[in-house]
Amino acid sequence: MKLGFIWRQLPPVTKNLIIINALLWAAINLLGNRFGDMIVQYGALHYFAANNFLPSQLFTYMFLHEGFTHLFFNMFALFMFGGVIERTLGSGRFLFYYVSCGLGAALIQEGVFAMMINHYETLLASPMAMQEIIENGAVHLSQHLVYTMPEMAKIQMLINVPTLGASGAVYGILLAFGFLYPRQPIYLMFIPVPIQARWVVLGYGAIELLQAINNNPSDNVAHLAHLGGMIFGLLILFYWRRKNRGYHQY
Repeated sequence: MKLGFIWRQLPPVTKNLIIINALLWAAINLLGNRFGDMIVQYGALHYFAANNFLPSQLFTYMFLHEGFTHLFFNMFALFMFGGVIERTLGSGRFLFYYVSCGLGAALIQEGVFAMMINHYETLLASPMAMQEIIENGAVHLSQHLVYTMPEMAKIQMLINVPTLGASGAVYGILLAFGFLYPRQPIYLMFIPVPIQARWVVLGYGAIELLQAINNNPSDNVAHLAHLGGMIFGLLILFYWRRKNRGYHQY
């Protein structure tokens, strides 16, 4: 009942962003594999050197989610914090902010792809690695080159596996809430006491940074892209604050 009331009170941009993301998720998952794969192929973010990269993907990727859990948590965060930020900034500026954070996350992700691919290609281009491949083939490698095949596979994965999801933009919204309402208490699951918004934001940022540094091979989350959304959002908010416009002072 209370959630229904909050939904009806949501300002238009936040509400429509949630609806668009939900509809596209349904299209990907419920309208057949062929149609869903086509949406991901053209809409998800691919590495800029890949054959199926399109500049429009820098924007469209943030409206696509493959798994329901990913969609739910992103849209729940947008549901909880987006309305507050939209009322503070105004609908037009809020939409600009949201899309800019998503674009910033995409640019950071493309940069991460480029650096990782360059790193792996440098390993493979070393004289020792090339000589080993020439003499024994890529499958039969000596002990000091056991990483060669995994690195080759990583290059192909980075080129061919797309990025999708609104997390970069949503992390920008979370950053905005902590920036504009730093002392606002937030109740987190499993923590019995409220925590000020600024500490929640710093905690999320620290967790993303540590997970990015840890670089777990089984982790397919774009942690640096999340941080990119927060960084771009912070730069925008600092600029607006310096101009003393666009949101309430506190």
